[in-house]
Amino acid sequence: MTEWYREDLAYIHDVGHGDFALGAAPGILEILEKNGIREGLVVDLGCGSGLWARELAQAGYRVLGIDISEPMIEISRRRVPEAEFRVGSLFDTEIPPCVAVTAVSEVLNYLFDAENSGEGLARLFRRVHEALVPGGVFVFDVAGPGQVPRGSKTRGFSEGEDWVVVLEKEEDAERGTFTRRIISFRKVGEHYRRTDEVHRQRLYRPSEIAGELRRTGFQVRTMRAYGRYDLPRSHAAFVARKPG
Repeated sequence: MTEWYREDLAYIHDVGHGDFALGAAPGILEILEKNGIREGLVVDLGCGSGLWARELAQAGYRVLGIDISEPMIEISRRRVPEAEFRVGSLFDTEIPPCVAVTAVSEVLNYLFDAENSGEGLARLFRRVHEALVPGGVFVFDVAGPGQVPRGSKTRGFSEGEDWVVVLEKEEDAERGTFTRRIISFRKVGEHYRRTDEVHRQRLYRPSEIAGELRRTGFQVRTMRAYGRYDLPRSHAAFVARKPG
């Protein structure tokens, strides 16, 4: 079991924080359609609880979802039984030949894996490029610098019928990292169970991501929205197409 998105936070993320995946879905499906990709295998890196995988499956694609969190994968398998899901790090898992690869909701930023560095990301881009068929696309988004005001911490909370999350966010501009400290409470029986997690991310400027993609051999388009769904502050999305 990993230290991240354990059972309770995986449940809370699924029931309370699915807006990004569901909001982005129509725009990403439109991207696939515009690139002539109407069927075939789509590999979803950092698939979470399978919300985006379900949209893909319902649109007629075959889906392989990969996530480092076992509880997330368990939810995905229940939600989309017709798809395939694997527990693993997106930085070293096998990516089979496919028509598209997606990585939605800043999953490439997370420092859950020591391989997530500039070199590690470049290797991932090369592996995706090799796996894609000619004309295939890699669609993903990343968080960049400016998540919170420089030198400050922001705090907030969210709640649902049977859960509460308290969140503190802090950015280290010198190191180019972003930290979320998460305290979650989930009602189990008559009592609430507490879980503490710390999620760290490496922040990337859109220009450095686009440059690395081009060096890998992709044709690149940078966006601030997936269709009509605007990305959060200081985020960028990319459509990287393998020529063919």
